[in-house]
Amino acid sequence: MIQKLKGTKDILPGEIEKWQYIESVFESIFNNYGYNEIRVPVIESTDLFIRGVGEVTDVVEKEMYIFEDKGGRSISLRPEGTAGVIRAYIENGMSSLPSPVKLFYEMSIYRYENIQKGRQREFNQIGAELIGSGSYTADIEMIKLISDVINALNIKDIELRLNSIGCLECRNNYKEALKKYIEPNIDNYCEDCRRRFEKNPMRILDCKVEADKKMNENAPRITDYLCEDCKEHFRKVQEGLDNLGISYTIDTGIVRGLDYYTKTVFEFISKVDDITVFGGGRYDGLVEELGGANVPAVGFATGVERLLDVFIKNNPDFNEEKTMKLFIANIGENAEKYVSKLVSELRNNDIYVENDLMGRSLNAQLKYADKKNAEFLLIIGDEEIKSNKASLKNMKTGDTKQIDLDNLINELK
Repeated sequence: MIQKLKGTKDILPGEIEKWQYIESVFESIFNNYGYNEIRVPVIESTDLFIRGVGEVTDVVEKEMYIFEDKGGRSISLRPEGTAGVIRAYIENGMSSLPSPVKLFYEMSIYRYENIQKGRQREFNQIGAELIGSGSYTADIEMIKLISDVINALNIKDIELRLNSIGCLECRNNYKEALKKYIEPNIDNYCEDCRRRFEKNPMRILDCKVEADKKMNENAPRITDYLCEDCKEHFRKVQEGLDNLGISYTIDTGIVRGLDYYTKTVFEFISKVDDITVFGGGRYDGLVEELGGANVPAVGFATGVERLLDVFIKNNPDFNEEKTMKLFIANIGENAEKYVSKLVSELRNNDIYVENDLMGRSLNAQLKYADKKNAEFLLIIGDEEIKSNKASLKNMKTGDTKQIDLDNLINELK
């Protein structure tokens, strides 16, 4: 038997309803905020992610699925959503649209990484990008949108952690201070951190090795090196969140795992599992880096599998499984034809109804209706067709009611 690949997952009936519910909540809130959906290809030029995500990141160095196509081009399965969306924004001339351009996506993501809780090698992201505004108010709107989703999903015990990693100018000053702090102990860091020391020392702060995390505890804080513009931007973000009653913790260790971020970065952490459920921030240089104009932007993403796990823990009794409204059993060939037309009419009136497709006996049809938890049952034979009347049975109470078949739709509604 051929089985699914390691790091992939089948989403089956019974579970998919929870996915659909979460997606519907996002889509409703995105619509209220004025976001439009965008869909981009699963495959892109590898160079898009090297330039966009950053060459010295775990994603590019270790986790991308890269292959050569028949034309000799280097192609990658998308390891994140933002770079592809920005490429589409540039390529399709979306900068001519009224600013800001608000886009959201729901897409599968591919990373060859160690399988962990809530993260497979093929996983799913929901995210949004607000392109064209450099104002702190855009950062606040993005965080408020996520807060609205969290409240709509009835998720508790999530903490917003906030930081600013500044612009290129103040970040370069910080990198020099960070290197001076790390250099005396550089030989004690892991191989990845030693390699990143010269190219991108801030990646060292994102290291997951416990010994390295310990050595980083007293590292200089990026917020002490912000230029006046970045300080003011960060101060206004905090004031705006305070004004909306959104609580947060300043965490100067947040740098995010992708190189395109600037200024505001944030993570929503589950306090129960200590995992990041939502993450994002501002990326003011990415559009220009990928060949567009100098256009600021801010965005976020969430891994649906992780979010789903947190959602289920907070809503253990949630059930969105659709219940069959009516099962119509038939007796005989004439009734089979009659029921087929009746079922078609009911479905055209948005009623969930099923009939026998297996050639079962009447007794077997009734057992099937019971197993499927049908709300009502109707049995139709030659006598019911002639009289245009049948007994409608409530499967929960056992009560029956004689009805005119012509009035069946009204009875059910």
